[in-house]
Amino acid sequence: MGKGGGCFPSKTRVLVGASEHEERLNQASDESISVTVEGQSHNSTEAGANNLQDGGALGTSTKKLRIFIVFYSMYGHIEGLAKRMKKGVDGIDGVEAVLYRVPETLDAQVLEQMQVPDRDDGIPVISAAELVEADGILFGFPTRYGCMAAQMKAFFDSTGKLWTEQKLAGVPAGFFVSTGTQGGGQETTAWTAITQLVHHGMIYVPIGYTFGAGMFTMDNIRGGSPYGAGVFSGDGTREPSETELALAEHQGQYMATVVKKFSQPHSMTNGHSSSS
Repeated sequence: MGKGGGCFPSKTRVLVGASEHEERLNQASDESISVTVEGQSHNSTEAGANNLQDGGALGTSTKKLRIFIVFYSMYGHIEGLAKRMKKGVDGIDGVEAVLYRVPETLDAQVLEQMQVPDRDDGIPVISAAELVEADGILFGFPTRYGCMAAQMKAFFDSTGKLWTEQKLAGVPAGFFVSTGTQGGGQETTAWTAITQLVHHGMIYVPIGYTFGAGMFTMDNIRGGSPYGAGVFSGDGTREPSETELALAEHQGQYMATVVKKFSQPHSMTNGHSSSS
């Protein structure tokens, strides 16, 4: 929950280049993508060999692209968005989402005094080193005075070795947030977090207005912005609305299609032909 009203190896990655491109090609499947959100249809068709999708004539299974949903949630609001977001990612063929928490920085006694509810033990805590295994990452966190909560900032601060070697360069990433009030940082919390991605060379993926009519509704209170999904937590008792959850699911779908596009083979020719 955000109480603030303003600011508060498996796979080795290298700098974006031929080796990473080849690595992504080995995971890719060529197929059409169709996502319908709020009455709008978003289609992306990539030409390729359809037999790659199911292993083709070789009879081998194609490894799914993986999007890590990495979050910090104190009172469960961000966790609710994360779980709905996973549903969106998993709904796209060839892509799957994995939920992770970042480490807690507060003592158990402090959390008890703050009446923080028990957490889902089925969601593991992630280490910085594990981030290199993701094909895309969605980071979720509450606001503290318009910036990310200290727990998430501490996690980013632990990624120094990955930054030194630029292991996350070229990885698509996005944000989703929670705030206590309507003016509490739905946009600034994501905006100020972009600096973390920039130093890692990651590719920021906002949702823009791809949610369609749901981005313009004025008949109810709704968190979220072009920067990503969001929820208003109020004093902690307000639960995410169906519109907020639907926006989170859409962001999962949208991110999955983007990651899938990045994994597709692209022609290296410039389209020019020479004649003698």
